[in-house]
Amino acid sequence: MKHKFIVGENVYFTASNVARPAASGIYEVIRLLPTEGDDFQYRIKSSTEAFERVAKESQLEVC
Repeated sequence: MKHKFIVGENVYFTASNVARPAASGIYEVIRLLPTEGDDFQYRIKSSTEAFERVAKESQLEVC
């Protein structure tokens, strides 16, 4: 298996209710990360925030 999204791609992030509070919205994929269990992970960045987030592939959708 391989990552569904590529570096530089814009994705829609849906925040998890269980995890730390996060703003859902449009993010850019910054880096591909290893899997956590059966879910690929990504480092993503919003143009409205000064920091990056880690998101699971299941939290991301094509824009």
